[in-house]
Amino acid sequence: MDARGVLDLLDLTLLDHDASEAALDGLCERANEHRPASVCVFAEHVPYVKRRLDDGISVAAVAAGFPVGDSDPAAASEAIYTAVQAGADEIDCVLEPRDDEGFPGKLELAMLIAMREASAGCVLKVIIETSLLDERRMRACARMALAVGADFVKSSTGKRGGCSDEAAGILAFEVMRHGVTMGSSPGIKLSGGIGTLDDVERLLALVNSEDPSIEGPDRMRIGASSLLDELIG
Repeated sequence: MDARGVLDLLDLTLLDHDASEAALDGLCERANEHRPASVCVFAEHVPYVKRRLDDGISVAAVAAGFPVGDSDPAAASEAIYTAVQAGADEIDCVLEPRDDEGFPGKLELAMLIAMREASAGCVLKVIIETSLLDERRMRACARMALAVGADFVKSSTGKRGGCSDEAAGILAFEVMRHGVTMGSSPGIKLSGGIGTLDDVERLLALVNSEDPSIEGPDRMRIGASSLLDELIG
């Protein structure tokens, strides 16, 4: 895949609650020049960023806790709804792992339902934090997120581990499985430790070996802003 193809999938990210207006301006200038799939920021920065982006670039808000996700469905719902009201086009949320035999269980289902309901009208990307999970829990979280209507399942925040080849393959299989079962077309966001074009090509090959239809920004995203310098260098 060439640089333009990767840029079309890239969520260009600045997650810093203390980000200055100058830093946000710089983010928007780079986005307007190189046109990634979206710009991803904390919810409080959505209005500022949205006013400065050219048409056609989505704004993704990280809401309800990051990198540690919220554990209260009502609080998560309020945070997400606030981001939607601020103008977010997309919502990225962490489904926080628990060290419990019952994970994922009723609490996670309640969290996912709250995420989906509060983000109605927006693209919802659920971060599963695959680096902290074994295969059974990875699959269970992906299936639960897709069952409640998540548009994307995302591998990692990038703060507690990276996206492994195994995780990419598992998420791709679960997206394919859900699509075949339900007749829908959800997507995958790969994030965490993706630093080079070679990384992207390897991971996308693994995804496409499970489901060649997972392509384009409606079904495939890459969370790896450090890639931009390599892509445009």
